[in-house]
Amino acid sequence: MFSAARAARRSAGCCRSFWKSSVREGFQQANLLILPSHLANDFEDFCRRNPAPLPLLYRSKPGETSCPPLAGGADVRTDVSQYRVYEEGRLVKTVSSLQSYSQHSSSPGLMSEMVSFYLGCSFGFEGKLKEAGIPVRNVEQGRNVSMYRTSIRCIPAGAFHCHLVVTMRPVPAALLDTVVGVTHLNPLAHGAPVHIGDAALLGIQDLSKPDYGDQVDLQPGDVPVFWACGVTSIEAVLCSKPPLAFSHSPGCMFLTDIPDTPDSVNTPELVPLCFPVSYNPLLYSLASKVAVEKIRQLEMIIGEDPGQRGIRALFVQDELLRSCLALSHSSSVAITTGFPTHYMHSPPDETDGPPGAIAIATMLQSLGKDVTLLTDRRAVEMTGAMVDDAVKTGVLKAAIPVVTFDGSGPKAAQDFLCPHGDTSKPRFDHLVAIERSGRAEDGNYYNMRGINIKHLVDPIDDLFIAAKTISGVSTTGVGDGGNELGMGKVKQKVKSLMPMGDLVACDVPADFAITAGVSNWGGYAVACGLYLLHTCPSHRRYLRKGLGQEAAATSEQLQDWSSCLPSVEKEETFLSTLVRLGIRSGKTGNLGMEVDGLTFHPIHSSLIRRLLEATLPPAQMS
Repeated sequence: MFSAARAARRSAGCCRSFWKSSVREGFQQANLLILPSHLANDFEDFCRRNPAPLPLLYRSKPGETSCPPLAGGADVRTDVSQYRVYEEGRLVKTVSSLQSYSQHSSSPGLMSEMVSFYLGCSFGFEGKLKEAGIPVRNVEQGRNVSMYRTSIRCIPAGAFHCHLVVTMRPVPAALLDTVVGVTHLNPLAHGAPVHIGDAALLGIQDLSKPDYGDQVDLQPGDVPVFWACGVTSIEAVLCSKPPLAFSHSPGCMFLTDIPDTPDSVNTPELVPLCFPVSYNPLLYSLASKVAVEKIRQLEMIIGEDPGQRGIRALFVQDELLRSCLALSHSSSVAITTGFPTHYMHSPPDETDGPPGAIAIATMLQSLGKDVTLLTDRRAVEMTGAMVDDAVKTGVLKAAIPVVTFDGSGPKAAQDFLCPHGDTSKPRFDHLVAIERSGRAEDGNYYNMRGINIKHLVDPIDDLFIAAKTISGVSTTGVGDGGNELGMGKVKQKVKSLMPMGDLVACDVPADFAITAGVSNWGGYAVACGLYLLHTCPSHRRYLRKGLGQEAAATSEQLQDWSSCLPSVEKEETFLSTLVRLGIRSGKTGNLGMEVDGLTFHPIHSSLIRRLLEATLPPAQMS
């Protein structure tokens, strides 16, 4: 086996024929960067800080031309078919050998003063992709893989800094889980993808114009999948401008003697699954099997129906998961709630909705998201009082801006979401409605008794409608009856299966429709789901594009996030605030410690404990 790899190195021939040929299959390949020894420690640190693009296989000693751990009998000066030579960060020439740089003792580029870095390469997993039945389009088309400079900045170290470079391989949408699972197992070949979907989200404007390599065409049904790329090391040379550096030419790799069979342990908690979270722009996200299973468990818990309203009939699997994934990718979230079902009282609102909204807001705050509460003009003072009291009692980390939308004018919704009319920079990238009155087909707003309460509701629905036309804005609706904003996604089920469904069904859909026995429970589950995603190494790595030394959350982060989860104590405290403000139970109209006719103890408190048990390790439950 080793002799085959050695022979392949010796007969590499011209670069282009080498990467096309099959001799590379079965062995790991390596990117190569050779630097002056005084920069070696900085570059090694740069690799450690950016492990996905720069998986370090071996660092040579100064002047060492062999690499015994990787390839027996190798000579770094001759075993790559084409090299690039850089001076002060400028490409000055390409050569087929570096032997001339070790023949003159007076040369400032004397190889004895240089250190070689061998970095993992994604060509090392292409054989495994083919074995798994995944078409490798660049090989099919007889082309080098496409490589692109992104707008994502690597984490700097010492003298080195640059933007991330990625490879792109088109993959049929039905095979995304397979391709993620196969490549995840080989972190030394860059591991799982760092982005799946629209190239513009990486700052790549035109897939037909790669910065390195060749254009590779997508076939019908393909999705662009991006991996971190070792050519990032070349970008580091261009940006950091060392006096002299050598690299492989992109596509002309160093072939090792290491089989391409990955050594990684296939641990279930790390194996990622792939889910679509947006189609405008196209974006998929990753989460481990264990995180996905736990979020699905949360979804089953909140789907229980102690009030016997028939809500289970509206259930759509993974709406909670996909909403949490989309929220995890967001940066600025607007949350709206408020259902004035008690139109004969002042205030007319109910106790379902605000607790769930605050639970979502608290977790989003802890994750560094900007959060805004969106309410009716009639409810501004009351909502502000809720927020103030939540901060004072420790239910909410910090105050949240409270804003309104009056809906005046045909372009009001778009102007509200996109200040100055710039649809490329929306004010929010996710809208959440939880137990919020939803507009019916006839333009009115109905409670579950069929009473029209339109006079108490501002047209926040228009924002959800406008969001459909604005790239980069996702929406979530949380409801327990089908007349809530966002439940238009399951309108036909509401009409046919829910009491008075033909009249009250919301006509306005959200991208994700989370159904729960009580809407607050959906809010609690979103907070728990976000916690699970941000404690999932596979998801954190994907969010960070494989950059950063630690994929796992720190103990300080875990403590902060867990303290922001809903708890029996916090939710009881906040419910008492709502009662003090005169807000009543939805089903009964009682001014007491109940939501939708269900008393806080034992119904709601028990469910909160069960959500926490499904979310936290046993040691953190004490």
